[in-house]
Amino acid sequence: MTDTTTDTTTDPATSGHALPKPGVWPGVLYDDIAAARGFLTGVLGFTEALIVPDENGAVVHGELRWPEGGGVMVGSRRPDAHGGTGTLERAPQWIYVVTADPDAVYERARAAGATVEQEPHDTDYGSRNVAIADPEGTVWVFGTYPGA
Repeated sequence: MTDTTTDTTTDPATSGHALPKPGVWPGVLYDDIAAARGFLTGVLGFTEALIVPDENGAVVHGELRWPEGGGVMVGSRRPDAHGGTGTLERAPQWIYVVTADPDAVYERARAAGATVEQEPHDTDYGSRNVAIADPEGTVWVFGTYPGA
């Protein structure tokens, strides 16, 4: 078993502070990857770490980092994505992102005209959450709960 708790990287978005490398990478495929990248970086606050396009401009592999740690993989929705598992059907999905300030994410999203699925609120388990839908319907829940 490998101990990843000391495996860190630095991110210019956090003034070079060390961040833990994410051990779980949720992946989301998009029909309009350019719009998704613009929304995730320009509105929600992710930073692009790596974008690998194919010869037609589709993204075969993308990595976006959350400034407070962690990341998500993104790509273009195609029938051959990930060895043929990139079904063209869309299923409802949501992704939880830990943040110290969900209200700031809410304000950015609201100012950009994003769809707010759930206004900022306090939960019964001690988190403050807000839920924002991206342009293709994936719901991004930003909250203060770091997990058990």
